[in-house]
Amino acid sequence: MHVRKWMFAVLAVSLLAGCSKKQEVSPGAVTGEAAKAGAKLAYEHHVGIELPQVQIAGKIDAVRNACEAQRFGACNVLRVQQGEWRSSLVVRAAPGAVEPLVGMAGQGGKFVSRETHAEDLADAVNDNQRRQAQLDAYAKRLDELASRKDLAVADLIALSHEQAQVQQQRESLQGEAATQQRRLDTNLLELDFHDADAGSRGHRLGESFSGLLDRLIDGVGDALSALAYGLPFLLLLLPLALAWRWAWRRITRRAGRVSK
Repeated sequence: MHVRKWMFAVLAVSLLAGCSKKQEVSPGAVTGEAAKAGAKLAYEHHVGIELPQVQIAGKIDAVRNACEAQRFGACNVLRVQQGEWRSSLVVRAAPGAVEPLVGMAGQGGKFVSRETHAEDLADAVNDNQRRQAQLDAYAKRLDELASRKDLAVADLIALSHEQAQVQQQRESLQGEAATQQRRLDTNLLELDFHDADAGSRGHRLGESFSGLLDRLIDGVGDALSALAYGLPFLLLLLPLALAWRWAWRRITRRAGRVSK
């Protein structure tokens, strides 16, 4: 029981130390110059390129091969998407490789859009480092406690469970830190390829629909005209048809009585 209380006390002290450290660095205490100097920026680039449809697949293959061959520096292909109207290539590359890849992708085509976005990861990186330091200190104290020879079986089980949880949290933070560092060391580059002839095809398609609508209107007008011409004949035929039906029924009834 004494060991468990000591474990909880160690955890409380670690959490209080982390909170006090977080309070020391407040947003109001950091000046603009300091914030700019300590920024950790992760860049993302989105580029739109127009090319003839027949050239898009070959262009994507060329840029992908250049990336995989590390021709302009460290580079990894994340996603390739090829469609009828739009295709894209997403890579993560070293900062120095971004412009050569963009120039290669746009050669022979037209740049229609480009956006560069930067996210400051300084707070996330610092928070991750702070939490790792807390867990490292806590894990060290747990190891010191585990080295005692007077531990009861229940205390040893509780201590082992706590050590396993701490190790799991440390591995999660280490993976998060690796992802953050990868985002800082490399840039995300998304190349969107658009069919340059899609606009003209869309215009022709619009003209086709417009012609179809005109023909439909003309057909409805012709049908209404034919109905207008035939309506007087229908009004004339209706009484004749009713008279014929009445006469036919009388004839059939009379013939029935005679046969009986």
